Amino acid sequence: MINRTVLVGRLTKDPNLRYTPNGVAVANFTIAVNRPFTNQQGDQEADFVNCVIWRAPAENLAKYMTKGSLIGVDGRIQTRNFEGQDGKTVFVTEVLAGSVQFLESKNKSSASNQKQESPSDTNPLEGHGEPIDISDDDLPF
Repeated sequence: MINRTVLVGRLTKDPNLRYTPNGVAVANFTIAVNRPFTNQQGDQEADFVNCVIWRAPAENLAKYMTKGSLIGVDGRIQTRNFEGQDGKTVFVTEVLAGSVQFLESKNKSSASNQKQESPSDTNPLEGHGEPIDISDDDLPF
């Protein structure tokens, strides 16, 4: 059986770093992951995924990443439940992160909070030579 999750998204708020009574670091965080399609109005929607990470990686995440930072998460889905204050059982599904990759520098993430360019706003080939003439038969896919 396989339970592996790989996500790339932006932190929706600063990670919440806490420590267990035994001094073990744990950070809870949520990332917004864009869906690979648009809705009927042409807007791109996102899923908001709750995650948790433990020990030194939790401390590093809280130290170096803030709201809006682009990160990669590699982990697994876990479910748990507990009794809420009203006595009802609360079910939680979250990603237990084994590792988190910082996909941009701290300076870039703060700049992206101010203005995010969509890929259609920029042309990565602009100013880089002439268009090429290639037949569909020459493409490897």
